[in-house]
Amino acid sequence: MATKPYPRIVTPLPGPKARTILELDRRFVSPSYTRSYPMVAVRGRGMAVEDPDGNVFLDFAAGIAVCATGHCHPEVVKAIREASGELIHMSGTDFYYPAQTDLAQKLSEIVPGKGEKKVFFTNSGTEAIEAALKLARHATGRSGFVAFYGAFHGRSFGSLSLTASKATQRRGFFPMLPGAVHAPYGNCYRCAINLEYPGCDVACVKFIEDEIFGKTLPPEDCAAVVVEPIQGEGGYVVPPESWLPRLRELCTRHGILLVADEVQSGMGRTGKMLAIEHTGVVPDVVCLAKGIASGLPLGAMVAPAALMNWKSGAHASTFGGNPVACRAALATISLLEGSLVSNARERGEYLLGRLRTMALSHRSIGDVRGRGLMIGVEIVKDKSTRERAPEARDRIVERAFEKGLLVLGSGKNTVRLCPPLVLDQDDCDVALSILEETISEVESGSALGATSGR
Repeated sequence: MATKPYPRIVTPLPGPKARTILELDRRFVSPSYTRSYPMVAVRGRGMAVEDPDGNVFLDFAAGIAVCATGHCHPEVVKAIREASGELIHMSGTDFYYPAQTDLAQKLSEIVPGKGEKKVFFTNSGTEAIEAALKLARHATGRSGFVAFYGAFHGRSFGSLSLTASKATQRRGFFPMLPGAVHAPYGNCYRCAINLEYPGCDVACVKFIEDEIFGKTLPPEDCAAVVVEPIQGEGGYVVPPESWLPRLRELCTRHGILLVADEVQSGMGRTGKMLAIEHTGVVPDVVCLAKGIASGLPLGAMVAPAALMNWKSGAHASTFGGNPVACRAALATISLLEGSLVSNARERGEYLLGRLRTMALSHRSIGDVRGRGLMIGVEIVKDKSTRERAPEARDRIVERAFEKGLLVLGSGKNTVRLCPPLVLDQDDCDVALSILEETISEVESGSALGATSGR
């Protein structure tokens, strides 16, 4: 742990300067934001994030899986500086500029599927989902949507209508968008139908056919099935191997569009550019954001040119496809294709292997799952009953912060590991060491209480 200048904790957390910022935040910032612990960031480099009191943390959260190339990667910073010195804004809705067309061409090459594709640029993942919903209705003439329990697609009204991750995200905002219904996700650790794969014959997909299409939403009225190839906020759930192919077959048979929400799982995080590439399935529409521009606000909705046939003025965005963000995205993609996607695959295999070994000697680790650097560790009270342990999960996340490791929760009781894709072996070993220490303390009851200063 001494080979890197991080993590390094030099004050009680939060420190005095951080406390000042926290108080200002309490006074002036919306209380709707979710903060797991009082981390105040003032600068970041690579895998390290520093607070105003000089504490330095090892980042295994990456700004919620956003900082794909690490914090302030020199090549991304260079692209941003050069672009901002030439053109900060022009609005791709009304004018043309090469950064937008260059990135659209690159994304068309990256997204699976034959034939020409077109790109609609947004500022975020939720806007990419909104664009996909509008395109699906426009292209099919249908109005209904199927999404999944545990899904998170965003918080604007259309995307929120598909989201089914936590009740608090919907509380007080009804009614939702009409026509959105939910089905069980392919979560074999917690099967909603109480069956076992593969003997279940993927009954959760059959549920859509029999129960949803048979009883509530006729398939001829369904515009799209919207799915995360790996659920993000739902607990980093990886569906079984045949689940997405069966879902693709169902959509094709009924003329329904399959929309892949790759906002969190895309851009190299799983060891392939897109998570759905692990399955061989080609979606009709792909939504991207988070890691696409290494931290600058940018999203994209990519679809076949024949599908994206809406007319001028049908949908637009003032800031979507900002020239500086597009240049940052092009630099990001270059780094991903150069070595970072393969690094995510290799480091992810190492982390998953070590975590699965760790689980054998820890009674609270119920499941370890993931692909590449999208890894979930589910915390339970009892391995045989699989009873969730949300309080223990929260304390693990808090205690890791106190030791200098930034991780986040996911779902009700899962610790998510989504580090920048630039991490090396030492980073993996330090994070694993801190995580195991933390889990041991929580299991023994010696890590009681909570971080002060919120």
